[in-house]
Amino acid sequence: MPDTHNFLSEEDEKTVVAAIKEAEKNTSGEIRVHIESTSEKPPLERAQEVFKLLDMDATAAKNGVLFYVGVKNRSFAILGDEGINNVVENDFWDSTKDVVLGYFKQGLFAQGLSEGILKAGQRLKTYFPYNEDDVNELPDTISKS
Repeated sequence: MPDTHNFLSEEDEKTVVAAIKEAEKNTSGEIRVHIESTSEKPPLERAQEVFKLLDMDATAAKNGVLFYVGVKNRSFAILGDEGINNVVENDFWDSTKDVVLGYFKQGLFAQGLSEGILKAGQRLKTYFPYNEDDVNELPDTISKS
């Protein structure tokens, strides 16, 4: 069974980080991926904790998005900050999650995360377009615990 260190290969991690950078070229939204071994909490609840731990709730426009993966208990959640949730359509997160899980079911974890990130970036572009003076407020790296 994979753990946080072999869930994604080094090459896969580069692919996911490249997807984050690509998505953020079109939006002022901030996208992060967090991978951890396991949590006793439901995935969305744990994602909310990680969101705060990573200071994702501190972006100026409240437009952070977290892709959370619990490897051993096979859990996944996408969480957006209030600025996003106030403007996107109701099925926004579910449709993005469906894209990711479709790949996950095939064992294509990097592709699933990348496609979900790019989809989120495209939708965020509508509500949070990239500005010339945009500052990358959060790291694009994958965090792990």
